Amino acid sequence: MSTFLNLTVYGLSDGAILALAALGFVLIYKATGVINFAQGELLLIGGYTLYLTFVVFKLPLVLAVVVGAAIAIALGVVIERLVLRPLIGENPISVIMVTIGLAALLNALVQIGFGTQPVHRPRILPDDPVRFAGAQLPLDRLLVIVIAAVVLGVFTMFFRYSRHGIALRAVADDQQAALTVGISVRRAFALAWALAALSALIGGVLLGDITETSPRLAAFGLLVFPVVILGGLDSVPGTIVGGLTIGLTANYISGYWDAGFAQIGPYVLLILILLVRPYGLFGETRIERV
Repeated sequence: MSTFLNLTVYGLSDGAILALAALGFVLIYKATGVINFAQGELLLIGGYTLYLTFVVFKLPLVLAVVVGAAIAIALGVVIERLVLRPLIGENPISVIMVTIGLAALLNALVQIGFGTQPVHRPRILPDDPVRFAGAQLPLDRLLVIVIAAVVLGVFTMFFRYSRHGIALRAVADDQQAALTVGISVRRAFALAWALAALSALIGGVLLGDITETSPRLAAFGLLVFPVVILGGLDSVPGTIVGGLTIGLTANYISGYWDAGFAQIGPYVLLILILLVRPYGLFGETRIERV
């Protein structure tokens, strides 16, 4: 029972971080139609941004988080404005290749600036064990689940009730219709990238706190792809279900079977589900008539 509870907590915390990163992926895809292969690197940038503001610049924690969020939002806007906007209307393969190149560039810049070894910063979340049902559960992992749930809830409220969130949903549903009612599609594109970078920043900060801040954060970000495909490329609720499913699957396989197979287990699960539901669990089925 103790092992099961620990694996569940670890799986839910990993899945919550994956859901945050996958949320940005889905936002970009829904609003712009771009499949962003640099989302894992945005997670990496998030982890190092807090290190930069908190450790290097020695800002107070709250101010460091606020400045880090501002940097992440600015980065998202710059990427959309300078890299992706000139490619509007181009071949989708060209856009995908650009995001792959962007991922390599961001990874290289991090390694040039901070090196290839993990960097050390003070822990933000307490890691004292919590006893529950005879098991000792890590407090920092429990707090990650709570924080991620709150952040995802705030994003959901933003999309549902705020003027900018409704505009972003309108652009995602029909760009031409959004233009006719005065919504700036280009501004919505910039907002989607800014929110994607912000969600990745939060995920990267949490991941760096419970593991380590190193270039390997980008490797964890690769699991974003099975998450979004499993949940559905255009489904925000699907990112939550997909993230938790992938996180739990990887940790259960690692704990009860083989840690090596846990690296490919999520992809095997993805293939099995896609054989039954090609558009993912929550994806919108598209039927084209010619």
